[in-house]
Amino acid sequence: MQHRIIVLGAGYTGAIVAGRVARRLHREDVSITLVNEGADFVERVRMHQLAAGQDLKPRPLREMFAGTGVGLRLARVTGVDVDRRTVAVVDANGAGELAYDTLVYALGSGWDSRGVPGAAEYAYEVSSRPGALRLRERLARLDAGQTVLVVGGGLTGLEAVTEIAEARPDLDVALAARGGLGDWLSPRGREHLRKVFDKLGITAYEHATVTGVEADRVATADGRAIPAAVAVWTTGFAVHPIARATALEVTDSGQIVVDGTMRSVSHPDVYAVGDAAMVMGPGDKPLRMSCASGVPTAWHAADAIAARLAGGRLPTSRIRYFNQCISLGRGEGLIQYVTADDRALRAALTGRLAAVYKELVCKGAAWGVANPTLGLPTRRRRVTRARTTAGSTVDALA
Repeated sequence: MQHRIIVLGAGYTGAIVAGRVARRLHREDVSITLVNEGADFVERVRMHQLAAGQDLKPRPLREMFAGTGVGLRLARVTGVDVDRRTVAVVDANGAGELAYDTLVYALGSGWDSRGVPGAAEYAYEVSSRPGALRLRERLARLDAGQTVLVVGGGLTGLEAVTEIAEARPDLDVALAARGGLGDWLSPRGREHLRKVFDKLGITAYEHATVTGVEADRVATADGRAIPAAVAVWTTGFAVHPIARATALEVTDSGQIVVDGTMRSVSHPDVYAVGDAAMVMGPGDKPLRMSCASGVPTAWHAADAIAARLAGGRLPTSRIRYFNQCISLGRGEGLIQYVTADDRALRAALTGRLAAVYKELVCKGAAWGVANPTLGLPTRRRRVTRARTTAGSTVDALA
């Protein structure tokens, strides 16, 4: 009898978990199903490039997982019943239900309007492929001299505004940041960021908290009206709402509370990875929503699932940060080295070399999905114990 593993979401984290578990366990002992609404793997870290008019290499999921033992189910997840251990889905054939013994929740996050009036109606986002394509089409229709305002001074905002400004030097491109421009960076990092902004002609509105969005402008808390024929919203992310509707223990933000192996503290047959999980890092600080946080959680979850099913050793290493990689267009970049708990150090890599570094990171992230054990040889282990559909535990193949 096979142990049924269902993975929800084929972003970086979900795809890595599915592929890594498949390489750890014997195919006769487990059934691994990856559920995703779209047929292609989306390089989310490149959505600002797509929005700016660049074409990305297509990555069909069926090709990526061919021969791995991972089954792909193209469907939209509509609900999870953690008591019955079932997942409700809708696909081209209608509604259906999938039963699991182990569930990996990797539905990730999307853009968050944060309840700002007009943001949902008028602003554009780059957190998803549909959103990036919608922005791409809108930018293509802008005439020279029209204004594009990126709202949000975090990593996503910096990458989006520099990419757009480089691709469309004929536009009036600006960024509105709640604090100072790059105020979390080292002095060298901030200096380089301002240099790139000056080079690309980007206007920085600092200490500008946006309180409303209209069709052609945004309003700020200090009474300013900033022109914006197009407003791009990058102020943060909100997790997928399904987990909040379940019996899983979640935080106020809807993230699933997990232990050090990414297993739900309330339902041990459920694991959560990436943006969907509340994971504590060094200094007892929550890991930020990012690919840099998500990929290690996927490794931990996959190795923990395999270890528990095959009687191996659980992962014990702590997830930590090393740097923040920021693309500033195609020719410039910024690599800010950080402490384990993500505080900026004095050291920073800038310029063309940093751009190459960031590009290698992006390519490496996509390569890691297809090579979830990092190209190292693995031995598929036999499952020693498996759950029955009734929930009891029986001995399986040794």
